[in-house]
Amino acid sequence: MKYRNLGASGVKVSEVSLGSWLTYGTATERETAIACIERAYDLGINFFDTSNAYNHGEAEKVVGEALRKYPRNSYVLATKVFFPMGDGPNDRGLSRKHIVEQCDASLKRLGLDYIDLYQCHRYDSTTPLEETLWALDDLISQGKVLYAGVSEWSAAQIANAKAIEAKRNLRPLVSNQPIYNMLVRYIEKEVLPTCESFGIGQIVFSPLAQGILTGKYKPGQGVPEGTRAANSETNHWINSYLRDDVLTSVQKLEGIAKELGASLSQLAIAWTLRQPGVSSAIIGASRVSQVEENAKAVDVVISDDVLGEIEAVLKEIDGFVPIW
Repeated sequence: MKYRNLGASGVKVSEVSLGSWLTYGTATERETAIACIERAYDLGINFFDTSNAYNHGEAEKVVGEALRKYPRNSYVLATKVFFPMGDGPNDRGLSRKHIVEQCDASLKRLGLDYIDLYQCHRYDSTTPLEETLWALDDLISQGKVLYAGVSEWSAAQIANAKAIEAKRNLRPLVSNQPIYNMLVRYIEKEVLPTCESFGIGQIVFSPLAQGILTGKYKPGQGVPEGTRAANSETNHWINSYLRDDVLTSVQKLEGIAKELGASLSQLAIAWTLRQPGVSSAIIGASRVSQVEENAKAVDVVISDDVLGEIEAVLKEIDGFVPIW
């Protein structure tokens, strides 16, 4: 495994990290989830991502249980806050009340004394940004959180947060967690350059585009049994990718991967890691073999010539906007 600094911070995270969205506590059984986490740890993956909202806290419980056997200083654990955790008016968002209460709830579910990276899962337009940033800063002062980050914030929202940080001398946000893959590239225009100017690292999720960039889905063919697209509980986001023109282009990308002696998934992850502003790419896994295969993406080298071939293929579906 290889490691990069998380933005301009001093903490180092594995280039490939393991997430738990749509898997742990939901589609993946507890024993399998724990086996995936254990194998990831054995392979040198030290960065694990979850959220209080993933299956209403159940993912945090599984991740915490799996990691408890390891020395606390040997891994970096990230979780998030924003989405509803109850029916009350204050059971959601980024108010001081919700952030503080949910931090304590996450720590209890995880069975830990502190969270390495606490992330605002989305932007909250109903709460003053200064209130949110002060709450995060206070949690860091209390030792409950070491670093703070955001997820899917726009370039303008991030810039506004950095201005408040500077004015109030608050501890800096160190990361942003956006979707980023060969088929969803919106961050390249504004988010990446803005974050790089502020020393904010990207922890990209869905580098395999919900599994589309594994090559398992073929144009003109039905959805394979046992896949995420075949599961009505987890296929809400993937369905918009299942177009013949998209899948045809994916097959061409698979050919490029084979020429490099890599799998398509390895190429897709390596493609996200080519960006200097990306600190880590989050993979999901429902099988240990997926962890083993995807961890090898850190060894895939993409030359300028190969990058040009990839860009030529992607231009064929330029304008495609999936639901994510």
